[in-house]
Amino acid sequence: MNLNGLIDLPWWGYVLVTLGLTHITIAGVTIFLHRHQAHRALELHAIPSHFFRFWLWLTTGMVTKEWAAIHRKHHAKCETPEDPHSPQIEGIDKVMWEGAELYRKAANDREIMEKYGHGTPDDWLERHVYTGRSQWGIALMLLIDVLLFGPIGITIWAVQMAWIPIFAAGVINGIGHYWGYRNFESNDTSTNIVPWGILIGGEELHNNHHAYGTSARLSNKWYEFDIGWLYIRIMEILGLAHVKKLAPRVQFDMAKVRCDLATLQAVVTHRYDVLARFGRSLRATYVEELARLKGHHGLSVTDRAALSKLLKRDPAQLSVPEKQQLDAILSKSKVLATVFAMRQELASLWQRSTASKEQLVKQLDDWCHRAEASGIAALSEFSRQLRCYA
Repeated sequence: MNLNGLIDLPWWGYVLVTLGLTHITIAGVTIFLHRHQAHRALELHAIPSHFFRFWLWLTTGMVTKEWAAIHRKHHAKCETPEDPHSPQIEGIDKVMWEGAELYRKAANDREIMEKYGHGTPDDWLERHVYTGRSQWGIALMLLIDVLLFGPIGITIWAVQMAWIPIFAAGVINGIGHYWGYRNFESNDTSTNIVPWGILIGGEELHNNHHAYGTSARLSNKWYEFDIGWLYIRIMEILGLAHVKKLAPRVQFDMAKVRCDLATLQAVVTHRYDVLARFGRSLRATYVEELARLKGHHGLSVTDRAALSKLLKRDPAQLSVPEKQQLDAILSKSKVLATVFAMRQELASLWQRSTASKEQLVKQLDDWCHRAEASGIAALSEFSRQLRCYA
């Protein structure tokens, strides 16, 4: 009796098939659920839209409205107790290994669905097939895998079922807010895990996404690659997608010597880039001043590393012990106190909604004058660069 399925492959063929099937799922999550549904960064033709919706029903059982609503709340309440899956709140181990449970808990919260689930599909298929019948799709996928590949199809199906809980719910929501590099100083701990977004469809570039949440392209630097964006561009060429929003590119006019309305608009648009450049510009100043304090106040290497991070964070995100530690060190260093205060003042510039544009331009220009008169060379140099944002 032949127990093989309709398709007989060598061992490496089954590996390639499994990787291909899981990659289609990842593409569906990043293109359809994330960029199209949750953030409206692009529009999709009915063909890829219905395909991805059907495929995700087969391979994940996820409901579009639930996924979009949970992700939107994550952005709205990022790294607060209301964040559905923050490793800063829940712990990295829980998010990594129990991310699917956190997703289900949030999906059962009707308030989240009503507040954040607007604009998602609400047709006959969604109401009568996909929603409330997730197990049907998963069971159908198991049947298809066994018919096509025989007993090994059960293993292929198991990998398909585990792929999203591990890589999307675990890796992106966990590691993507815990470890990696940052291009932008967004108001959270989001990171880019690696600069080559292939395995998880481009979602590896998570810090870029939090800086420009509505951009259809997640890559930002020349050395970064977002395979999800490649697929979107191919679909756009074929008339199957239309990109609505992209992250604006930072531009400089080195001839500018004073702040104007264009400077203000550029600084607000690129605020997370501004803060990242501020941190890089002042890095040597932090190191030198903390080294000086080490000799006078006995700071350890660990203390210096921790303080260097605290100087770059939003005070609102600091715990009480962290605030006390930071206040103590700022009281011992006029340079660090000045740099820290100037950073907070700059960051508050785009939060002053009651000020007119003219008032904000004046405040920005005044900030630059005070930075250049501070006597801190790196701060003065950064100020001159800030005037050139265009």
